[in-house]
Amino acid sequence: MNLTHTSSWREPFIRWVLILVCVGFWRSELNVILFPLLGIAWVVDGGTGRLSQTLKNPLALAILLLCGLLLVGLLWNDSVHEGRMKWLKYFVLLMFIPFYSLLNKERAVWAMIGLMAGYILVLALGIHQWLVAGEQGVALMRMSYLSFSAMLGVGAITAVSFACRSQSAMLTAALWSVALVLIFVQFHQGGRILLLATLVTVLFLSFLRYRIEMRKFAGTAIFLAIAAAAFAYSSPVFQDRLSQIKSDVELLQQDDYRSSLGYRLAMWDVGLHGIAERPLTGYGTGAPERYFEHTILTYKDGIYKNLVEFQKTSHFHNDWIEIGLHVGIPGMLALLFLMVSWCRVFKNAGLSILGTGLISYVLLSGLTDTFLIFSRTPILLLIITAIALVWQTRQEPCVSLESN
Repeated sequence: MNLTHTSSWREPFIRWVLILVCVGFWRSELNVILFPLLGIAWVVDGGTGRLSQTLKNPLALAILLLCGLLLVGLLWNDSVHEGRMKWLKYFVLLMFIPFYSLLNKERAVWAMIGLMAGYILVLALGIHQWLVAGEQGVALMRMSYLSFSAMLGVGAITAVSFACRSQSAMLTAALWSVALVLIFVQFHQGGRILLLATLVTVLFLSFLRYRIEMRKFAGTAIFLAIAAAAFAYSSPVFQDRLSQIKSDVELLQQDDYRSSLGYRLAMWDVGLHGIAERPLTGYGTGAPERYFEHTILTYKDGIYKNLVEFQKTSHFHNDWIEIGLHVGIPGMLALLFLMVSWCRVFKNAGLSILGTGLISYVLLSGLTDTFLIFSRTPILLLIITAIALVWQTRQEPCVSLESN
């Protein structure tokens, strides 16, 4: 009797939690409620008893390893509270474990509906803000132009990935049209590197699709170049960014690093120096900000000392350097293991083209920004990953992908 009563409410509860997570994570403040709900649903569904089986998924294991290492890194940082709102974002990656464990093919449908509804809503709000208010980002969701641009890039790459797999000419055309619309909107946001990462990844996916038919690839590349040129010409934001690059280069020629480009070059220089000083341990989880602000006062005779006044340090604008300063080369190796494992689960599920696209985007974007601690993008990527894996393999998610 009790078992029947429990099962009668458990399934609707789990489905609603999955929908709420997929719709609500766009507003970061809601994650304080949504993630505990996700954990409760996971426990109710018996997820703790399946944990060892879930961790046979290479991606789940890699996430746990990276977060575990960052947790240990707190031991040699005497100011853990500093920068905690940044390094705590790495632990958001752990949401993949309960989310993936909860999914089966039926639940994946509900999660997909929630994800698409949330994405379309945020996209509509962002386009409205751009067209009506002439502003970037999505103010209602407290999304910066960088987060919105990253979201557009993920959407475009996902659409192109499925277009490359499609055997239907009509569906392929529709997916490419969606991708071009998203890229067009992305041209009107300020994230230069994110836009470049999107274009390079889309071109790379086209090469993988048509590498045997080089004429088709050449045609696709020419079409993309023409479209990009037209989008750039129509975008005052993009043209302003090009002018800013020219200004940044002129300042660098005068040994002035107080610019977007100069600031990044200085941070990478100081960051690599810090990793070389403590390659095995780093400076402790949460310490990189303090390290930069202290080091630039004397490093290279204080050539970067004025940068504290130019911009407050929040991160090192590179995923690898950021992790290296937290927990040293072991952390960088754990990040490499995460990327390899991410590719591996896609390959095992027969989704190599999608995995190649998404991971390439993460790697390219992470060269000039700390992409893994963007507020929403890692969650979006992990949700897409979980849904795609479960949908493609048509099996209970707790079964190891290795068995395929």
